[in-house]
Amino acid sequence: MWRSCLRLRDGGRRLLNRPAGGPCASMSPGPTIPSPARAYAPPTERKRFYQNVSITQGEGGFEINLDQRKLKTPQAKLFTVPSEALAIAVATEWDSQQDTIKYYTMHLTTLCNTSLDNPTQRNKDQLIRAAVKFLDTDTICYRVEEPETLVELQRNEWDPIIEWAEKRYGVEINSSTSIMGPSISAKTREVLVSHLASYNTWALQGIEFVAAQLKSLVLTLGLIDLHLTVEQAVLLSRLEEEYQGGFPCQLEKFVQPARMAWH
Repeated sequence: MWRSCLRLRDGGRRLLNRPAGGPCASMSPGPTIPSPARAYAPPTERKRFYQNVSITQGEGGFEINLDQRKLKTPQAKLFTVPSEALAIAVATEWDSQQDTIKYYTMHLTTLCNTSLDNPTQRNKDQLIRAAVKFLDTDTICYRVEEPETLVELQRNEWDPIIEWAEKRYGVEINSSTSIMGPSISAKTREVLVSHLASYNTWALQGIEFVAAQLKSLVLTLGLIDLHLTVEQAVLLSRLEEEYQGGFPCQLEKFVQPARMAWH
């Protein structure tokens, strides 16, 4: 899951940073839901104060070293992560900073700080509920009624993802053209809550972050199961914006391989 976070940040950055919507206003019936603010708002910038970045394995996991200093969380806890891959990714964030440390570019560091300090005191059940709540405003469940070309595009690209998720998890996920959104059954919520309960709090922090970026729990589940690549998930989450911006070549490049896989 953390690898997906890193790739979503880097591999999909070009797509995520593209202006949303081009010259046209959004035609989707769904509400514009702001992404939930992360528990820590990192400081903006400061002068780089270290030369070398390294990782070491300690009793509690993998640690990040800035020269001879151990990296600490905002609550002064030792910054320790459970896997070497995540430690390398975080160390890369610190090592890639130039003369100025731009904390707002260090998403994995911020997410790890949130997991370690848990400043909002959310337990595992609350993290799961927060992730499942994205179903209520899931991007691929909101459909337009016109123009017909966009209606067809949404049907062709989003319906197979929903069908995959329904078959994979044994649930029913409806779509809607109403501003009130789709009706999600209690059984579907319960099944997905049970599935997410199999992940630890570190993974759940990553899942919530990815769902917030994609504005879709369904696409996030596709990423977790490796049913979608990061590039495909990003483009599918931006289908309307890409349509309005006139990027059919990009859509075909990244979405077509996935369409072939799920048929």
